[in-house]
Amino acid sequence: MTRTPRRTAAHRTAVRGAALAGALALTLTACSGGGGGSDADPSAAAEEGGELLVWAWDPTVEPIAEAYMEANPDVTIELVNAGTGNDQYTALQNAIGAGSGVPDLAQIEYYALPQFAIGESLADLTDLGAGELEGTYTPGPWSAVQQGEGIYGLPLDSGPMALFYNEEVFAQHGIEVPTTWDEYVAAAQALHAADPNAYITADTGDAGLATSLMWQAGGRPFQVDGTDVTIDLADEGSQKYATMWQQLVGEDLVAPISAWSDEWYQGLGNGTIATLVTGAWMPGNFESGVPEGAGKWRVAPMPQWTEGESVTAENGGSAMSVTEASENKALAYDFLEFASAGDGVALRLEGGGFPATVADLESEEYLGEESEYFGGQKINEVLSQAAADVSEGWQYLPFQVYGNSVFNDTVGQAYVSDTTLTEGLSAWQEQLTTYGNDQGFTVE
Repeated sequence: MTRTPRRTAAHRTAVRGAALAGALALTLTACSGGGGGSDADPSAAAEEGGELLVWAWDPTVEPIAEAYMEANPDVTIELVNAGTGNDQYTALQNAIGAGSGVPDLAQIEYYALPQFAIGESLADLTDLGAGELEGTYTPGPWSAVQQGEGIYGLPLDSGPMALFYNEEVFAQHGIEVPTTWDEYVAAAQALHAADPNAYITADTGDAGLATSLMWQAGGRPFQVDGTDVTIDLADEGSQKYATMWQQLVGEDLVAPISAWSDEWYQGLGNGTIATLVTGAWMPGNFESGVPEGAGKWRVAPMPQWTEGESVTAENGGSAMSVTEASENKALAYDFLEFASAGDGVALRLEGGGFPATVADLESEEYLGEESEYFGGQKINEVLSQAAADVSEGWQYLPFQVYGNSVFNDTVGQAYVSDTTLTEGLSAWQEQLTTYGNDQGFTVE
């Protein structure tokens, strides 16, 4: 079975530099043209045929496109990997600005989607059929593709969070698997005391992880209403995260290793990194990138802020959106629905993807699947429950791509200096506020 390649950028939220700085001003004024049947019937458009240009990095999109073309022989789909993360978003902004070369569909991570939606670069899919898909997807990804009254993409996958842990390491040192964040900190202390070369996890300042932990803690630091934005990184949930994670960082209990680096993979394989708290898309990366960890790793529910609760957050995952510039919106939507809610979902699962569709997450076959890598554990039982327990109400900034790119310049300083995470969050808020106002938003 083909699995998600290691270093799958669809699920990385750390981006570099400010390549999109200034580009957001473009999105606030750019309203690409293009009609092409936004009012047409998608099924009729598929029968009529046509050509689609799709930008996507996920390897499972290729077999899905092939299956769609086989079912619709008059349709031709050209797939282009225009880069991942920031690289693709920059290319997409440039194409939109130039008014040429814009794809009909583009894969976009949830944290980046608001930036393109608010700039009117993406088509509202409500009347094309997306409005009838309420209940098809789990709450986290379904909420993420909506902006205001519009639906600007359909989920390809999701990233409900869980605790991936090296059972061999925990058993060797007689440490209980933590169920709360207080227990997690205690486990980190016990592990590092027993083996100074071992760490509970690795982190050098990851915006995606930080915001996900705030989310789970009840933090809602970003509130967006059109171009009115409120930022409060001192709210209770955000500070819960800062206080707890500061203890880990301050006591040198977190390995200073960047995620997705060769050293990171080695640490996961040799037991010096004992846990990851991350999205449900991670198992495929373990199988392809950490073969020496086979049989040693297990999956448990995400540690809780309050004992006995069952609350999770999302980390990573992506949607696919139809661009406003597309002249084949109805056809593009028909392919998108096939990929996201139709026969294409099974192909994604075969390729190691984690579904966002409720029916698949609740199927007995999926829940009962035993993972050889994870010691025969039925890991989907844990991951599916995590998807159901995602806390609602989270919003990303409409310039989150930029925000993540400057996270290490502000909050990340806590890992390399005497700056605390609380001080770093304050600096991040100040920088985000200045940038947002400069781009035409009203930020408080």
